Amino acid sequence: MSRHEIARRLRISRNTVRSILEQKGEMPLRVRKDKIRMDAELLERLYQECDGWAQRVHEKLVEEEGIPVAYSTLTRMLRQLARNRSEKSRCDRVPDQPGAEMQHDTSPYVVRLADQPARLIASLMYLRYSKRRYLRFYRVFNRFRMKCFLHEALRFWGHAAHQCIIDNTNLARLKGTGRNAVLVPEMEAFAKQYGFHFVCHEKGHANRKAGEERSFWTVETNFFPGRRFQTLEDLNQQAWEWATVRMEQRPVAKSRLIPAQAFLQEREALVPLSPHLPPPYLLHERKTDQYGYVAFEGNYYWVPGTSCPEVKVLEYSDRLKIYQSRKCLAEYALPADGVHNQLFSPEGIPKPERQPKDRKRPTEEEEKRLRAMSPTVGHYLDFVLQSAGGIPRHHFLRELFVLAGRVPPALFLQTVERALRYGISDLETLERIARLCLSQGELPLFAVEVDESFQEREAYQQGRLTDAPDFSGYEQMLVDPNEEENDG
Repeated sequence: MSRHEIARRLRISRNTVRSILEQKGEMPLRVRKDKIRMDAELLERLYQECDGWAQRVHEKLVEEEGIPVAYSTLTRMLRQLARNRSEKSRCDRVPDQPGAEMQHDTSPYVVRLADQPARLIASLMYLRYSKRRYLRFYRVFNRFRMKCFLHEALRFWGHAAHQCIIDNTNLARLKGTGRNAVLVPEMEAFAKQYGFHFVCHEKGHANRKAGEERSFWTVETNFFPGRRFQTLEDLNQQAWEWATVRMEQRPVAKSRLIPAQAFLQEREALVPLSPHLPPPYLLHERKTDQYGYVAFEGNYYWVPGTSCPEVKVLEYSDRLKIYQSRKCLAEYALPADGVHNQLFSPEGIPKPERQPKDRKRPTEEEEKRLRAMSPTVGHYLDFVLQSAGGIPRHHFLRELFVLAGRVPPALFLQTVERALRYGISDLETLERIARLCLSQGELPLFAVEVDESFQEREAYQQGRLTDAPDFSGYEQMLVDPNEEENDG
């Protein structure tokens, strides 16, 4: 076509067509004539001298260095400088070899247990070559729990890799980071028993244990969805079945590798564990009370044949052992999660007759009976226990329950109704309200049936020679304190 025909069809000018044809299909390289070239070292030095203030950097460039750079251009250069400064170097590339490496990490989650949210810590072990996993959840994850988890996972596999990649957690690291990290001697000695050593990856290089990080993503997208958990024990049981049964038989990604089969090949390169490795434990010094109980984690364990001596409590991951003079006196399985204020005694022997001295006395039964009396009492308890601050819950419930037994039910309900109306939560004021209602004659006194044959009873005959009981305290209940003050 002619230039005129091309311009007519494309609806552009003939001069534009002429310019494009002269370029022969190549875009010209255009360089701004006024582009400012700035030394990166100069910009970095001024940025450090001015403590990062861009306005002051601009003034020094224009006034002292004689560089007429626009402020918007300078801020763009500073942003580029910050990006270059924060760019991370790629983590080390390590070949995937059988038996060479396993990875461990933790991640916090909020999991619903019986429709109640609970903050838990997920601990996961990952064999890099065979892709095996071991998963467990904890309320609290500390150094002792870390050792218990590693012992449980490695004993389940029966083998350990030569090194365990971890982040710079203070559970295993004493100081330093990455290749300069110094491990805690306790954790270093623990790992030596199992034939491996800890390796901390460089700071910010979480991809060094990418298989571990990807496993947590699998937990979030494959384990949690569609599952319901009633207790922490139920959650850990389902996690164990998911990690050691389901995931070990499922092909992995594009390689279609099956972890259970790959582990059979990797097992020859792993470190076999001794069957006699002792499980980790914590030592606690305790004293038994006068009835022979040891308090531990909110529960009470009875120790046979003791009377206030010092004992040693060995805490394992799933049980307790109580020693005295190197002799095991009792062994208990740890109670389920959330069990507190309970008594435990060895099986096969009679239960002790007495309870621990410092055992807490719950008030669920008192509160239940009070609420069953009337909806008004329930509303009053909601007001006192939730709205009024600084009220000792258990003491108030016990005293209110005692008051409900001392006065007639109608008088108690009238007292509670008036207290709720005026927002009263003081126990002494409640008693004065009850005396006031009774003295005003708003409630009839109930006739008491007396068995006249009580004088013939043996108990009466034995106590008839004692002094007569003093009932003045009950008579004072009928006297209004305000009237006494007026009389005085």
